[in-house]
Amino acid sequence: MKQLILCISLVGCAAAVPDQPTARIEFNAPEAYPEGIVYDGSRDVYYVSSARLGSIGKVSPQGNYSELLNDPSFKSSYGMKIHPDGKRLFACIGDANYSKFTSPETRKKMARLIGIDLITGKKTDDIDLSKLTSGLHFPNDLTFDNQQNAYVTESFSNVIYKITPNGNATVFADHPSFKTEGIGLNGIVFHPSGYLLTVSSGTGMIYKIDLKNPKNVTKVAAEQFFMNGDGLLLTSNDKLVVVQNGGSDKICELTSQDNWNSAKLSASTLVADRFTYPSTATAAKDKIWVMNAKFSELTDSTSVPSKQFVIQHARLMPLPK
Repeated sequence: MKQLILCISLVGCAAAVPDQPTARIEFNAPEAYPEGIVYDGSRDVYYVSSARLGSIGKVSPQGNYSELLNDPSFKSSYGMKIHPDGKRLFACIGDANYSKFTSPETRKKMARLIGIDLITGKKTDDIDLSKLTSGLHFPNDLTFDNQQNAYVTESFSNVIYKITPNGNATVFADHPSFKTEGIGLNGIVFHPSGYLLTVSSGTGMIYKIDLKNPKNVTKVAAEQFFMNGDGLLLTSNDKLVVVQNGGSDKICELTSQDNWNSAKLSASTLVADRFTYPSTATAAKDKIWVMNAKFSELTDSTSVPSKQFVIQHARLMPLPK
């Protein structure tokens, strides 16, 4: 546990680094509680989802918020990715826990993957995933491979769906090690060497899934568990950013030297950065930015719904070797 001890020591010593505030982009989106975030470099804008309202919005680097699409049938929107064609935004749509518009017909039953035209803001794709597995549903995050197939994590049924470019949806991976109580499979990324990496909020494990043989699932050996792991961001072939919330509220960087059979903690944010329930991360130019979802407010009956939310720079401090 030497590496973990070093991480705790560094995080607790904010005075050891320059005392500069972490850069933030503040924006007004009353009651939105954004969960997913993705940066669009061609348009210089951040797209954000809404666990509370289901709407999809966009935020300028100056903090100007506007709606891209507001569909009444979207109870909650979560993870998002820009399609490889650069023309569409895809988002996970469900009704897992926080929607203001929840209903008995959709609560923990709805699972959709929707596509949005980035120019017109109109819906281009709407794929129903709810009939692929029995049980409760929570489509949480997605990624695309180099063949433009989409992969969606299901956090309640703990499977990974595959959606082909023509919209054919199937269960891609269903492995015993995925199973857990509560929220399970969460953030997911595609690795160009031909596999997926996903984190489970419930088990704290990172899993590696072979694209050619999805029954070949292995646990990435690490020196700690990533409980409440949420968003993942692959910043290079050997570096993976993991967002943790639920009390941890920090962002870590893992480095692998053996094709993600194992990984070591290489950097972490500081307690002084004060993330407020960080959920997902995106790369914008030379920095990593994280969505502060503020979900702890949604479990507090005395809390007044927030109007303002923050996209925050994740300042990753290298750990001593």
